[in-house]
Amino acid sequence: MIQTNDLSKQFGDTWAVDGVSLDVYPGQVLALIGQNGAGKTTTVRMLTSLLVPTRGRALVAGFDVVKSPDQVRASVGVLTEQHGLYLRMSGLEYLDFYGKIYRLDAAERQKRIRRWLDYFGLVEVAKRPIGQYSKGMRQKLALARSLIHEPPVLLLDEPTSAMDPESAQLVRNAIASLRSEQRTIVICTHNLVEAEMLANKIAIIYRGRILTSGNIDELKRKLLGAAEYEVWVKDKWPVRPLNLPQGVTPIEIGQTRSRFRIEDPLSSNPILLKELMKIGVEVVTFQELPRTLEQVYLAAMAQVNHAKTD
Repeated sequence: MIQTNDLSKQFGDTWAVDGVSLDVYPGQVLALIGQNGAGKTTTVRMLTSLLVPTRGRALVAGFDVVKSPDQVRASVGVLTEQHGLYLRMSGLEYLDFYGKIYRLDAAERQKRIRRWLDYFGLVEVAKRPIGQYSKGMRQKLALARSLIHEPPVLLLDEPTSAMDPESAQLVRNAIASLRSEQRTIVICTHNLVEAEMLANKIAIIYRGRILTSGNIDELKRKLLGAAEYEVWVKDKWPVRPLNLPQGVTPIEIGQTRSRFRIEDPLSSNPILLKELMKIGVEVVTFQELPRTLEQVYLAAMAQVNHAKTD
């Protein structure tokens, strides 16, 4: 649904985006994560044909962002950090206005307006001025606007930036509910918790370049190594030696709590548990230690800093 090859944008002597190559398929939710100024917003603006690439190429829903800008804009719904709501309009008037921009006839506009107001729980406030909406309600209305023409691609730039926790949760729930096999969603954010909650594919961007990309489990294995498992036992750990399966390395052996690094949990975990029972260990819990996207991101940035010192 989105394909970029060496996508780049230069402003003066600065490359804001430098050689971004990505493939995003129907049904995927991609989180483009990185620091402020990393190139996320510039990438989105090129994908919406608002900026012309200096170098490289991008296709959105099969349309070239340079050669077919009108078709690209008709195929994307965009939620920017500053979404430009008209506060004197009511929610109904606002969506009707944008329905006209997308050249929907009156009957189709009303049908879609009702659908999205109901979907986002805005029916009761639809006739109120937008200026009276909470931050969460405004963001949901902006999402409804971005979907009024039912685009196959949704581009969300910092969708919960500067929002209170309750409003942010409302918007995250709304975004999660929009996942479908037909729709592709790209979320640009530096909120790593949000990215991990919503996305099934991650791309880390730094100074305009993609450092690494993949699903979260792939990136954890790539940047953090083998998974770690924690074992709690009922009584003290036995003195008898433990015959560990291949690929299982003890990290810490304590009185009642121990940790292991396990290369292939699918094959090694059953063997390890059988061995523990064989020597009389009563296992209370055996679980993988959680590894977060924040750890993945920090590991990627550590590699960059290490490369700089070299």
